[in-house]
Order: sequence, then structure tokens, then C-alpha cells
Amino acid sequence: MGLCLDDIELSVGSRRLLALSCQIEGGEITTVMGPSGSGKSSLLAFIAGFLDPDFRTSGTLRLHGKVLNRLPAEQRRVGLLFQDAMLFPHLSVGDNLRFGLPQKTGDSQRQRDDKIEAALEALGLQDFDSRDPATLSGGQQSRVALMRLLLSEPQAILLDEPFSKLDASLKDEIRAFTFDCIRTAQIPALLVTHDKGDAESARGPLITL
Repeated sequence: MGLCLDDIELSVGSRRLLALSCQIEGGEITTVMGPSGSGKSSLLAFIAGFLDPDFRTSGTLRLHGKVLNRLPAEQRRVGLLFQDAMLFPHLSVGDNLRFGLPQKTGDSQRQRDDKIEAALEALGLQDFDSRDPATLSGGQQSRVALMRLLLSEPQAILLDEPFSKLDASLKDEIRAFTFDCIRTAQIPALLVTHDKGDAESARGPLITL
């Protein structure tokens, strides 16, 4: 059933920022493009559950049929990926990934470590468990941030211009890696961006504000 935005409107003061409806299926990446101040990041905050109360909202958010509007952020199972990787500087690369793992009854430490080992291998960072994240390249940090998000088992992913600070030489690689992971995991995703290249690479519906 995916992520459904039904007649969503966001306003602040007397100004209406945006109005849209869309249905995002599993593995699909819908892109929202618009100028600064058009409400793109506010839309993501609304979906994730931490929009500033100064905003007025209407419409219904559903994720796999469940209405999200009144749920607190921690119960929505919506993951966010930002411009900055936002890795925890006091944790190793492996422990950053472990932070994303949900606590499941019956999971042994060995099982959790196996998941981290598999995640590091998928990233091409097999020997990086104990590494300081500050020693990683920008591309490596972006991949670790994405993998941490995927390990948390989100039911939807929101992408807030996550490639905008990457060097041009890295952008295509990290963008392709991110979108491939989302498609493989069959998670509905909403991307906001200024970059037409992002929208083209997402290969999904485009909403222009």
C-alpha cells in the first residue's frame, strides 16, 4: 500500500506553502522539486512527525494503510536522510551501524554482530568496524548513514537533498547506490531536491511546487 499523501496542505500564518496528493509504492522514489521556501523540507518534517507547531496542516498521511497524523515521530517508522551524514562522532563506524539495529527479543549478540559484518561487507568496508567515522571519505560517510537507516527497518524513507554536499565526482555513485538500495528493499521513498539530476536518477514521479 506504500506511503499515501491525501490532500496534504501546509500553511504558515496566512500563507499556504503547498498542496499535493500522491501515492508512493514500495521501491518507488517520488521527487518533489521547488524553490527555497516552497515548503519541501517542511513537508518531510510533517511526514516524519516533528513539524513546528506554528505550521497549520490538513489532509491525511497513511503508511501501509495506517494513519500517521496523530502518531508521535518514534511510532511512525519513517526514516530520514539529510544533506549531512550525521554519524555519531563518539561511536565507531560499526557502532554507528549497531545504533540503527532495532532491539528484537531473542537476537543474540552474535546475530547482531553478523548483521553488522554483512552490512559493512555490502558497503565495501569490511575492516572498518572499529574505525573513527571522521576518517571516512564523504562518500563512505554517506553510505554508512544510508546503511544505518536501512538497518533500522523503516517502512518509508524521506530524502532531504542528501546528495547536495557531495563532490560532482561522487554524486552519481552515491545517488545510484542509495536509489538501488531503496528499490531492492522495496521501501517507498520521497525525495526533495533542487537538482534535476536527482529527479532523473530517481526514475519516479515528479511533483513540481
